[in-house]
Amino acid sequence: MISVKVIDKTHQNDINIKNEPFPLFGLVLPSYHNGKWDYEIVRFAEENVTQTCFPDENYDYEELSKNSVFIGAYDGEQCIGLAIMQQAMFRYMYLYDLKVNMDYRGRHVGAMLIEKAKEIAQEHGYRGIYTQGQDNNPGACLFYLRNGFEIGGLDTNVYKGTSQENKKDILFYCDITA
Repeated sequence: MISVKVIDKTHQNDINIKNEPFPLFGLVLPSYHNGKWDYEIVRFAEENVTQTCFPDENYDYEELSKNSVFIGAYDGEQCIGLAIMQQAMFRYMYLYDLKVNMDYRGRHVGAMLIEKAKEIAQEHGYRGIYTQGQDNNPGACLFYLRNGFEIGGLDTNVYKGTSQENKKDILFYCDITA
């Protein structure tokens, strides 16, 4: 049975679960017309599908806990998913990180973490949650859209001058006040 709870100091090591690979199977192309965001998914041919993995972060619980809330998904005592929520100056709390162990993907663990994140944001007086997803990671972008988020912007400059020059960040917002 999967449970979701705030990670306290006693379980602080659980915030450093490993990042695991995920597929890059296309591009998300957002568009903005008449005050409304829309998107198109361009899928890669099977031979062009790749996978990538973010580097592990080695989070410092003491340092991050000053402005963060850690949410863990557990199978028994094993942490199999993580969401990190951070205080923000906007009316939306920032979803800083979200990850689920490969063996548990497709089992709604991410959705459970998002539901708990919504509760935390509401408890802290926020209007909702915001985060971003890279345009070349349609799996993550579609996950957010399926879980109550809407596209709220596109950052075309964030990767300029880096090894990821051609990527863009899509901003996602989830309103919890309705």
